[in-house]
Amino acid sequence: MASTVLSYQKTEFSRGLLAGSSIAIGYLPAAITFGLLAKGTGLTFIEAMAMSMFVFAGAAQYMALNLLAIGTGAFEVIFTTFIVNIRHLLMSASVNERVEDAHPVIKACYSFGLTDEVFAVTSTQEGKVKTGFIFGVAIMAYFSWVLNTGIGYVVGSALPDSLQQSMAIALYAMFIALLMPSLKKQRKVVILASSAAVLNSFFSIMLPSGWSIILATLFASLAVEYILPQKGDS
Repeated sequence: MASTVLSYQKTEFSRGLLAGSSIAIGYLPAAITFGLLAKGTGLTFIEAMAMSMFVFAGAAQYMALNLLAIGTGAFEVIFTTFIVNIRHLLMSASVNERVEDAHPVIKACYSFGLTDEVFAVTSTQEGKVKTGFIFGVAIMAYFSWVLNTGIGYVVGSALPDSLQQSMAIALYAMFIALLMPSLKKQRKVVILASSAAVLNSFFSIMLPSGWSIILATLFASLAVEYILPQKGDS
């Protein structure tokens, strides 16, 4: 009986690895870009790899690079990362309702790998999601992100110094590129981005850059959500 269960879990793990291969491919350009930008921001190879290994959150890592580039303190970086990743509380609660029973330590292990993409793959499975399947998907995603971060950093190290120093500019360009599709579709996003920019300019006069970004984001989000909740998008 035990060997049957072990064989079944192994099969689910293999199925998870296969399902996670598409995520691994998708992470390749994003992780390489992160490695490049980490080098341009001034992080060492160990620091860049450690961030991908222990944080493992694409949007939060890019945000952290941006904050580090402007000299933000550690607490502000951590607090901003918490805000960016707070959606994972809801994602974890949703997955917990569908996953098979397991020891809390086991759940804590695979919840670390519950990125947006891993959540999308696991939440679309029919019936109870098996522990082996989640581990397979998460491991594929994790190793792709970490390994390609290293590749990006090494590639960045081979670039001329002038290009390395200009990589920080690419970070802002990337954020603009990520924002543009949403700006085209929703008027609320346009208002949110514009009001956050204005508030950040105002707060930066009185506060450190890290706190000005945090407060601008919070106030702009609250204002857009509660002042314009019923007007819809055009």
